[in-house]
Amino acid sequence: MPDDSLGGPWNYTNAASFIRYTVSKGYDVHGWELEIVAAGNELSGSGVRARIDADQYAADVIALKHIVDSAYQGKPSKPLVLASGGFFDAVWFTQLVSKTKPDQMDAITHHIYNLGPATFSNLQGILKSAGTSAVAWVGEAGGTYNSCHHLVTDAFVFSFCALLWHRLMGTKVLSTTFNSTNKIRAYAHCVKNSEGIALLLINLDGISTNRIYVTSQGAHAQSERKKGSGTSDVHIIPVGLGEAAAALTRQEYHLTPKDGNLQSQQLLLNGNVLATDADGEIPELEPVQVEGTQPITVGPYSTVFAHVPSFYAPTCL
Repeated sequence: MPDDSLGGPWNYTNAASFIRYTVSKGYDVHGWELEIVAAGNELSGSGVRARIDADQYAADVIALKHIVDSAYQGKPSKPLVLASGGFFDAVWFTQLVSKTKPDQMDAITHHIYNLGPATFSNLQGILKSAGTSAVAWVGEAGGTYNSCHHLVTDAFVFSFCALLWHRLMGTKVLSTTFNSTNKIRAYAHCVKNSEGIALLLINLDGISTNRIYVTSQGAHAQSERKKGSGTSDVHIIPVGLGEAAAALTRQEYHLTPKDGNLQSQQLLLNGNVLATDADGEIPELEPVQVEGTQPITVGPYSTVFAHVPSFYAPTCL
C-alpha cells in the first residue's frame, strides 16, 4: 500500500474451518484473538517489520466476530473476540475502537514493555470516549522486548531456583505471614515427596542479614545490618502448622549471586558456583545440614530453601 501497510482483506477460510472444528469437538475456548488466528503479531501503529492500516484491521475484526457468531450459534455461550495484540498507538487504537464499536470486539489487547502507567490511562480514555463495550487487556508484557536483554534477563540464573522449587515445594500451600520488615518474602509448603515442610525465604535487602527462628508458635527473626547500628525484631508466622521437633537437623539451600552482584551470570549454592558440566548435566544440589535449634540465616540479596523434616504439620499428612 502507499503508506507501507499490508493491504487487502483477510482470507479467513482456514481460520473459520479451524474454529468450526473446535466447536465440533466441544473444546472450551475462552476467546479468539485476531492476532493468533489470522493477522499476525504486533501489526498496530507503525508495526514491527509489518503493519496493517486500522481501517482494514477493524474490518478483519468484524469478520472474526461474524465467524464466531456463526460457529457458536445456538450454543449456551461463545468465546470473546479479541484484538489487536500490538503496541499502543493512540491514533491507530482510536480508529480501531471507533470502527468496531459498540460490540464487535470484546477486549482490545496490547503489548507493553515500558513498565509505566501512561499506556493504560491513555487506552482507557480512548475506550471511555468511544462508548464501546470493549475492555482493555494486556496481551503481552515484560521487562524487555525481543526476548531478553544482556545483564537483565540473563543475570542471576533463576533456573536453579526453579529446579529447587520443583524438587522441594509441594502442592499444598500453607498460609504464611512475615511481620515487621518488608524486605523478606516468606512461603511455606508441605514438602514434596518427604515429611515435614519446605520454606522459601527471599531477602530483597542488600544490607541486612536476618536470623529466623521457626517454632510451633510461629517464628522469630533478628535482623543485622552491615551499616549503622541496632537490630530489629520481625516475626514469621506459618499459620496453623502444628508443632516442631526442633532438635533434629534440617537441610538448607542458600542461593546468592556471585560477589553479591545482582547482575552476575553465576549463581552460588552454599558458596559454590552452580554450573552444568561439559555434557550439560545438572550438578548435584547439595544442602547444608543445620541443627534444628539454630536459626535460619538469610543473607543480603539471597534466596533460601529450607526443608524442615521434623516439623509436624497435620495438613501435610
